[in-house]
Amino acid sequence: MHVVKPQWLNHPGDLKDFEVYSCHVSPDGSRLVTAAGDGYVRIWSTEAIVNSNNPEYTKPKQLAAISHHSGTIHAVRFSSNGKYLASGADDKIVCVYALDPNGPTHASTFGSNEPPPVENWRVFRRLIGHDSDVQDLGWSYDSSILVSVGLDSKVVVWSGHTFEKLKTLSNHQSHVKGITFDPANKYFATASDDRTLKVFRFTSPPPNATSQDQVNNFVLEHSITYAFTASPLTTYFRRPSWSPDGAHLAAANATNGPVSTVAIIPRGTWEGDIYLVGHEGPVEVCAFSPRTFYTNPPSSESMDSNGNLPSTVTVVACAGQDKTLTIWNTSYARPWVVVRDISTKTISDIAWAPSGETLYLTSLDGSILTLVFERGELGYPAAVADTQKELSKYGAGRKVGMLEGTEALLLEEYSKAVEIKGVQGRMGALMGDGGASEPAPATNGTTSAIANGTANTTPQPSVPATGPSGDPRVEKLKQRVTVTKDGKKRIAPMLVSSSSGINQSSLPQSQLLSTTTTSGRSDDPHNMLDLSKPYDGFPKGGLQALLIGNRRKFAELEGDPERVVEKRLAGAARNGGAAIVLNSENGLIPPAAATAKPAMVDTPSVLRPAIINDALAVSHVRLAVPKLRTHMIRTMDGSAPPSGGTDTTATGKSEAETVMFEARNATGPSRTGRLQDHDPARINCLKKGQVLWQDFLPKSVLLVTGNYNYFAAACEDGSIYAWTPAGRRMLNALVMEAQPVIMDCRGWWLMCISAVGMCYVWNLQAMTAAHPPVSLAPILDIAAHAQGPHLTRSPGIIFARMNSEGRIVVALSNGDGYTYSHNMYVWQRISEPWWAVGSQYWNTKDSSVGDVKSSKSGEQKKEDNDQVSPENVSAGIIPMLERNTTNQFLLQGRAFYLQRLIKALISAEGYETFESSVSVAHLENRVAAALTLGAREEFKIYLLMYVRRLGAEGLKGKVEELLRNLAASLVTEEEDAPKKDEQICGWDKVDLLKEAVLILGKHRDLQRVTVPYARLLNLDAGEHGDQPMDGIS
Repeated sequence: MHVVKPQWLNHPGDLKDFEVYSCHVSPDGSRLVTAAGDGYVRIWSTEAIVNSNNPEYTKPKQLAAISHHSGTIHAVRFSSNGKYLASGADDKIVCVYALDPNGPTHASTFGSNEPPPVENWRVFRRLIGHDSDVQDLGWSYDSSILVSVGLDSKVVVWSGHTFEKLKTLSNHQSHVKGITFDPANKYFATASDDRTLKVFRFTSPPPNATSQDQVNNFVLEHSITYAFTASPLTTYFRRPSWSPDGAHLAAANATNGPVSTVAIIPRGTWEGDIYLVGHEGPVEVCAFSPRTFYTNPPSSESMDSNGNLPSTVTVVACAGQDKTLTIWNTSYARPWVVVRDISTKTISDIAWAPSGETLYLTSLDGSILTLVFERGELGYPAAVADTQKELSKYGAGRKVGMLEGTEALLLEEYSKAVEIKGVQGRMGALMGDGGASEPAPATNGTTSAIANGTANTTPQPSVPATGPSGDPRVEKLKQRVTVTKDGKKRIAPMLVSSSSGINQSSLPQSQLLSTTTTSGRSDDPHNMLDLSKPYDGFPKGGLQALLIGNRRKFAELEGDPERVVEKRLAGAARNGGAAIVLNSENGLIPPAAATAKPAMVDTPSVLRPAIINDALAVSHVRLAVPKLRTHMIRTMDGSAPPSGGTDTTATGKSEAETVMFEARNATGPSRTGRLQDHDPARINCLKKGQVLWQDFLPKSVLLVTGNYNYFAAACEDGSIYAWTPAGRRMLNALVMEAQPVIMDCRGWWLMCISAVGMCYVWNLQAMTAAHPPVSLAPILDIAAHAQGPHLTRSPGIIFARMNSEGRIVVALSNGDGYTYSHNMYVWQRISEPWWAVGSQYWNTKDSSVGDVKSSKSGEQKKEDNDQVSPENVSAGIIPMLERNTTNQFLLQGRAFYLQRLIKALISAEGYETFESSVSVAHLENRVAAALTLGAREEFKIYLLMYVRRLGAEGLKGKVEELLRNLAASLVTEEEDAPKKDEQICGWDKVDLLKEAVLILGKHRDLQRVTVPYARLLNLDAGEHGDQPMDGIS
């Protein structure tokens, strides 16, 4: 062994060398990278270092000096495939560099003494995810992920392909100072000042992985504490290392009683009694040699009777605050090499060359040393294939899951082809490829679509099932074959401009919620404005205004034949002023000549509190009764009452044409002198200011409602009256036990809640009730008692309404949301704060429905149907209740302690699957709620989200049970068995089953479950041209 320490191998400063914190060797062994306090990442030639004593060596020594951090760099690591270089610093940023094959464009940085760069390393990504210093980095052995750890106690996992943040692990309670990977690519371990070494299990993510795909990946396998109970907190790093055979984990800064040691932790059990004792101070870094060694030269004579070579040994180097380097061999109980005072300050990092016989180390005194071992000193390196054979018993190189047969392979390819087809369509649209076709927009029972505000009633041509069709000229250009220089045939890419109009982009279109709001309640989805396509409509005034402008002439005013007023206003405009004019029927007029505006609808005022029943004094539930107002107005379409004038609303209908239902209570004194003899309440139905019909009620009116089917009014004495749109009374007065509090209508359904908490639902068309009157006491009592024995605010009702199926939906002020099951006669909780703080799907929707266009044509009646469309699932009843939970519980700060509990549970032992389990349960709750409410579109959206999550989790039992229930109508039953329902929530079960099987087909661990159903559905390979699956022999 000899030590190499060139004078030029440092990070120079003005007075002294900067402290060097990290070093690493490239996978090919040709480059050494170092990082120091000067903010530079320097890349050196290892060949120049080894030949530093050779005066005839003239090749470049420093290959590059990169400065893209604003502070001290603590860690540098090459990726295992040699493609990237990562660095982490105290500026909280991780920089990823890539080697540009083109040479540097500049000789050296202006104003610096740096030598000219030889290699051009450019910043590929800047990763922002830490809140404090980044202390260490680690790449997986297949370079699929990059893990960074820091002083913010976070472990952040980044994709090694897209460098998207996949997951943030907050299991540690203090600074995290070290990271190492299992060579079998199954685990990684992190060391922290919380005196634990945590081992995380992971599966290498695919290149297109996202954070949503990896929710159940990177889970805590084991937390090791036995070797760190008295571990000092004074070390700058805690860099562990994994043995090349995957059998052991070396942990720095361990203790055995009061003695500083390195703990050797066996794989699997994670508990051992092996310690490397000998250092006088805490050990900050340990590193296994990447090669295993034979103690004697391998030969045929050393083989045993079975032809196997003797077992190999591993070599580990350790160093720390005692400025001593020790090298251990597993065949000896004592260190094989001990080099004391090799530096004047703490040794910060150790790196082995891929050959396993050259060691590099850095120190805080600024020195960078190289230890070169002669062949045989450490042993005789075993072949890499032998090491891989040792790792194979831990599953190294083994793909996740095994194919169950040719049918499983076809199903997997078909599933991936459907997924890739959508990605290629989006990429084609992004690049302007006219061949990228968009699937037909989903319909909700109508046949025309609205684009840019104009209705398109032209029937769409049917699309063949074989795939999207494009312009044949474009297809011919896209399939043009060229021959390269080496004789290989290639299809030359052809960029087709998207302006050719051949096809429409299938990318998710930018959408903006319209600012048109009404004071009336509307449950329709928000209007969407498509901002990615030009507006092709005409301005106000039509084609004439587009060609010659919409500037109007001045009107002829009486008494002004010479147009003096017009000339005065025009002169003011020429001098830079702004003439104030009004637009009238005959032209522009000054404000003085304008007629008076039409009278505004007067604002209702409170007359007095309502007279309540004596029963409310002893009632178990008592709700606030609305005060008696002068008048109430309800429009037939549910929009806000007109405020005067004839402006056109967002519906395109003049306000004057709106049909209004008005109830006016008596405001004057009694005509007989007795207070009880007041005038009757007047009921008017108005249109264009004219009374269509009129009626009178003996009692004062508290609430009114109505739609295109009927109008209803609830009186102070608890009676309810209903009229047809023509003014004919539909039925006798409905009498309740107390004053009405809330009244709502939907289609032919009418709901009313009384002051004692009784809820009634009637169908006025069939003259029936959906269920007997039901009390709100259960949900109010449960909410009150769940608060605990201490005094809390009593929960109240935020809103209560119905859907088109007549289901009652109630939202409370404590964040809970309920519906009443008319089949089971019981209240069911749909939304609650538990999901808000524990589920990963809270306030989210499936991105796969983000680009589905609405198929509605024209303005539909607001009360006809409240089914949510896929392009705006957030307008549904379930998201509405979840938004109420967010507003009432999260935004008002009531979730503080519950969030603390959940955060503590996630990192507690025994609750590793807590977040995943709660997320799956939340999706199951959504699916069940949509089924109970009869929400057709919401049911399918949430069901497919649930299927995707089950596939990602690999929950075979739930997947098999779900598919079996959907396929119940396909399975042959006994002749006398009752026939299974072929639909669920308005959807064909077979169609849902097909979509579920296609989603699950790419998961190999579920193919034993999905392949039989794929065969049952006769799914084929589609674009691959394979035969149907049931035809495979």
